[in-house]
Amino acid sequence: MKILLVEDDKTIASGLEYSLQQDRFSTVLCHDIATAKIVLDEDIDQFVLCLFDLSLPDGSGYDLCKIVKARRDIPVIFLTAIDDEVNVVMGLDMGADDYITKPFRIRELLSRIRSVLRRYQKPSQTKTIVDIGDVRIHTLEGKVHKKGAEIQLTALEYRLLLIFSNHIGQVLSRSQLLEQIWDVAGDFVNDNTLTVYIKRLREKLEDDPGHPTLIKTVRGLGYKVGD
Repeated sequence: MKILLVEDDKTIASGLEYSLQQDRFSTVLCHDIATAKIVLDEDIDQFVLCLFDLSLPDGSGYDLCKIVKARRDIPVIFLTAIDDEVNVVMGLDMGADDYITKPFRIRELLSRIRSVLRRYQKPSQTKTIVDIGDVRIHTLEGKVHKKGAEIQLTALEYRLLLIFSNHIGQVLSRSQLLEQIWDVAGDFVNDNTLTVYIKRLREKLEDDPGHPTLIKTVRGLGYKVGD
């Protein structure tokens, strides 16, 4: 997924670009409106979301927001040092989807990005039963069975399993798992806690937790479920 990032502060821009790429987003970085317009003219359809600094050397992020929203219905998030209700309302009235004030925590920004992207996803028919090997998830009932026997999971264990079931065959980094758990549960989950929950899931779902086949560790990348 590609994000258009327009930020004139090169230090902030570099940090944001690195963090986004670490979270598996690809980015196109511009430092002014003129360059961003050229990129949008060339191929606006390549982007799933835009991050616009509000104060740019040759204009305002509002101008870019107008251009984007006139051409495509893709999300726009403003980055700004101005914590002012008038500016917030103006940006939202213009069609912006969110507004975050500097300085901000990168995890908060990533959470907002994912929240906005979820709102833009086209509704699809949710599977009521998901099979992963000999494990079956009944999503309507919130129950999990292994070889026909019900497995008792905590709320966070169940949420973690659902995240895996929605990305079967994909490698999910620890940061991606932490972000999605924290975003939905509303509670901060640290790296050590994630390790514990992965271990518990393996103990409950694997035939041999010491040699897992369901939840696999991909060395240096993260975790993968199924193929």
